[in-house]
Amino acid sequence: MKSLVRILFLSVSLLFVVSSCKKVIKTETQPVDTYVQDHYTKQEVDIEMRDGVTLHTTIYSPKDTSKEYPILMQRTPYSSRPYGEGNFRTQIGPNVHLMKEGNIIVYQDVRGRWLSEGHYENMRAYIPNKTSKEQVDESSDTYDTIDWLVNNVDNNNGNVGVWGISYPGYYATYATVDAHPALKAASPQACIGDFFFDDFHHNGAYLLSYFRATSLFGTPRPNGDQPIDTAWYVLPELPTEDQYQFFLDAGPLKNLDYFFEYETADTPKMRPEGVTDDFFWNELKEHPNYDEMWQSKGLIQHLKNVKSHVATMIVGGWFDAEDLYGPLETYKNIEKYNEGNYNTMVFGPWDHGRWSRRDGRSLVGNYYFGDSIAEFYQDNIETKFFNHFLKGDGDMNSGLPEAYVFDTGKKEWKQYDTWPPANMMKQTLYLSENQELTLEQKGTEGIQFISDIKKPVPYSEDVKTVFTPRKYMTDDQRFAARRSDVLVFETEVMDEDLTLAGDIMAHLKVATTGTAADWIVKVIDVHPADAETNEEMQDHLKMSNYHLMVRSEVLRGRFRNSFSNPEPFTPNQKTDVDIKLQDVFHTVKKGHKLQIQVQSTWFPLIDLNPQTYVDNIFKADESDFKTQTHTVFTDSNIEFSVLR
Repeated sequence: MKSLVRILFLSVSLLFVVSSCKKVIKTETQPVDTYVQDHYTKQEVDIEMRDGVTLHTTIYSPKDTSKEYPILMQRTPYSSRPYGEGNFRTQIGPNVHLMKEGNIIVYQDVRGRWLSEGHYENMRAYIPNKTSKEQVDESSDTYDTIDWLVNNVDNNNGNVGVWGISYPGYYATYATVDAHPALKAASPQACIGDFFFDDFHHNGAYLLSYFRATSLFGTPRPNGDQPIDTAWYVLPELPTEDQYQFFLDAGPLKNLDYFFEYETADTPKMRPEGVTDDFFWNELKEHPNYDEMWQSKGLIQHLKNVKSHVATMIVGGWFDAEDLYGPLETYKNIEKYNEGNYNTMVFGPWDHGRWSRRDGRSLVGNYYFGDSIAEFYQDNIETKFFNHFLKGDGDMNSGLPEAYVFDTGKKEWKQYDTWPPANMMKQTLYLSENQELTLEQKGTEGIQFISDIKKPVPYSEDVKTVFTPRKYMTDDQRFAARRSDVLVFETEVMDEDLTLAGDIMAHLKVATTGTAADWIVKVIDVHPADAETNEEMQDHLKMSNYHLMVRSEVLRGRFRNSFSNPEPFTPNQKTDVDIKLQDVFHTVKKGHKLQIQVQSTWFPLIDLNPQTYVDNIFKADESDFKTQTHTVFTDSNIEFSVLR
């Protein structure tokens, strides 16, 4: 198997990837718009941090110098380019309104990336109570940058805002901790909160579907900490359009080490076993549990002292496959620990970062939610937020609600004073026999299924290779419901609307013939037979009886009691497994059905669990992988938060 994988990888064409994915720089393919060049001057500077390292910063200032403007800044690991005099972005700022109204727009390469000096750390750990100039983190770098900007950029009004989507959203959150006094507004959007729960892991399960993005974060610059203006990392182009089959044939995760054992496609450099150039791959491999390393890199636990002079607006998409945990937990922790702060949230029917586009019809995958939803957000929410705190009174009366949320079932915006809404109740539904989802427990019988490691449940019925998965979040789940290794439980047809708002807790009672297992729970809205098909639907599907996945989550069973201290299952012993599913805001409408699916593989979204306990799955042997029989007992239940 090793030799097969090695041949596959050595046949791979490695290329510099430029795509619209959040992890990669976007290339313009449409006609060049000269608005920015016509209305802004551009300046590139290297701003010195307290430890002497300089960070490359691009400043776009309005040509109209008759008035003062706020500064809107984004810090990014994905490059502040285009570099060089006379080279302009075609759009700057969070949206077109904030660009055309006039703001000073700043982009900065973070420490250790592109043209900035210093050493890059993937999710650099926060250092509280710094005692020397040598102690630096993203908070101090942001502070030092803002201090330089307000004192050196002409025509600024002394107010600064930060924003960013995904990794730049993480830096926007970071800016609120030990914030500079001039920072008045921050909008972390799809912000990473903790890499053990965002992107590369979900509840301890490794997202194999993100394997191709690893080098983007883990490849050191070729000249150490010296700046570079061209991409130095290479990403794999899989030698197939069938990623399911590719990863199934690859076998155990350790076989993927071969990808990192050469630097270029034509210059193989074999290294000792287990040693790679990619520091992020090594971190993933050597730290399979939520240990001190992952805990130190997480930002969520450091949001207990967000400065009160910084207004925050957290933005996310209900169907964001990459960063849903981050924005929800960022909002909740700022809210919990910073009483009196201006802190709001906006969640719409989007996948990763879709709210930043102006696409007209709003879809995720096959599912259509309405027209101009991102435009509404930009025009009426985002612009209003920044203008109020950077140009206006800046008081608590922004005219925006605490929670601006989109009901993905009714397909309409709602406003609430709290999140979750105040008028909520808990409702428990039991996983009963005969595929029933019932209000009352109907026994404690066990329902068995075979989890065959040679035929894992696909996460999508599409045969394709994607850089990072997105579409599956709204995929039709009929293909899974019809498999024998996916348990299905559903209500009768609803005789009235049922609105789910807030988090969902799955309380499973399970057993396995093995000593390890993953558990996946999916919440599904089953549409009626007469549901109308939208024009963007894949040709082989119809909206008639569409099984819309509303929310889904995995828990690697070894972490059922602790993410830091994994433990095996006792074979055939009934065991509690509790899974928290992220918040939803979705109405299962009258005439629809609510369905729950339970399974133990989800491939290759997540890697295969050997189903026999090993200390580190990244180092498991092929002989460790065993087909097992799993049991789900009918005293298992799902606890929903329901709008009264």
